[in-house]
Amino acid sequence: MSLPKTLAEDVARNLVMVARLIDEDPEKAYAYSRIALRLASRVAAVREAAGFAAYATQKYAEALAEFRAARRMTGSVELWPVMADCERGLGRPERAMAMAGEPEVQKLDKAGQVEMRLVAAGARRDMGQIDAAIVTLQSPELASNSVQPWTPRLRYAYADALLEAGREDEAREWFGKALEADKDGSTDASDRLAELDGVEFVDVLDDDDEADAAHESDEQTAPRAEDGPVDGPDKA
Repeated sequence: MSLPKTLAEDVARNLVMVARLIDEDPEKAYAYSRIALRLASRVAAVREAAGFAAYATQKYAEALAEFRAARRMTGSVELWPVMADCERGLGRPERAMAMAGEPEVQKLDKAGQVEMRLVAAGARRDMGQIDAAIVTLQSPELASNSVQPWTPRLRYAYADALLEAGREDEAREWFGKALEADKDGSTDASDRLAELDGVEFVDVLDDDDEADAAHESDEQTAPRAEDGPVDGPDKA
């Protein structure tokens, strides 16, 4: 709203493309975010979008700078968890842990607090503190039977940590719980369960293709009826 109409429309188009492409083609999304940033670097939404595009392409220093800029402009703490995760991406898990203890966390909504818990557990694992990571994830949100948007990822992270700690039976149980809650397929819990159970998936389409190829080969080499017998005697 702070931009002239034509410029606002140009910026909006680029932000729409960032949103559309960020999952399927992060590099293209990043390119669109740079255009929007060039056009309107003083708009908080643009800085935030640029941050997420950089984050998706693992440009963590750049993402952190953009998130910090957006936070300065808005005063909001909602980007705090992803900022902490950028610190992890930069190889500074201890900074992420420090951020998990800051007052900003208490200002986050429930989803943000769960996200911060996931980041803190990841930082613990980065530092080789797997048991501490497991304890970090143990929470009322994890124990709840209510399925929320964060439930599949929280259960999945807990299962993965248990597996790393060698607690395979518990990990299998929690991967199963993650799968139950994951209606959108946001995790690969089903694959992890299959892996634990020693199940291997066979690509039926590939097998069918091979069978078709073999059948075509047989048809090419087999004698045709109109050709007569292959090894039969010549008849005058």
